[in-house]
Amino acid sequence: MYKNQPLVMSVAIGVAIVVAAVAAVVGAPWWLYVLVLLCLLAAIAVVAVQAVFPQESEHRLGWWKDSRRYRLRRLAVRQGAAGTGRARGDE
Repeated sequence: MYKNQPLVMSVAIGVAIVVAAVAAVVGAPWWLYVLVLLCLLAAIAVVAVQAVFPQESEHRLGWWKDSRRYRLRRLAVRQGAAGTGRARGDE
């Protein structure tokens, strides 16, 4: 999403693009439907990645550090649980 653009506007633009794409391929061969569907899925994937991962550079490093810290903590808990037969919080 662009900065200062409300979610409703982004959804409305997306729906308009989908409707235009479907209208453009009415009566077209099957492979064109598949091509349009793949393009729409790729666009959805790009938007999903942009929504999940921070786009501002000052936040990006913090996000990756937190993600790594969380994975290392989960690994330590799993290794501790494997050694004792229970999770660290179970007593």
